[in-house]
Amino acid sequence: MGKVVPFPIVRRQAFIERQAWRAAELSPDAGERHIQQQIKLQIAAMRRKGVAEELIAAEARMMESAIRAALWKSVLGRPGGGL
Repeated sequence: MGKVVPFPIVRRQAFIERQAWRAAELSPDAGERHIQQQIKLQIAAMRRKGVAEELIAAEARMMESAIRAALWKSVLGRPGGGL
């Protein structure tokens, strides 16, 4: 079987932003669970497609970073947002 290379998840901007917005709507604990669940779902999907484990790990880290960056951007961009 050939090597499967996924389309980098961080380029799926609408998906990343949707997950960040959903996490922002939830309580901090529920938002964290949401992010972790979405990462687990994407990992499972990549495994089903035959993506190499080292590439899955890298994609999962990039996805989490992208969601958290979008989450901070959404929180800080809201009226009254920020620290």
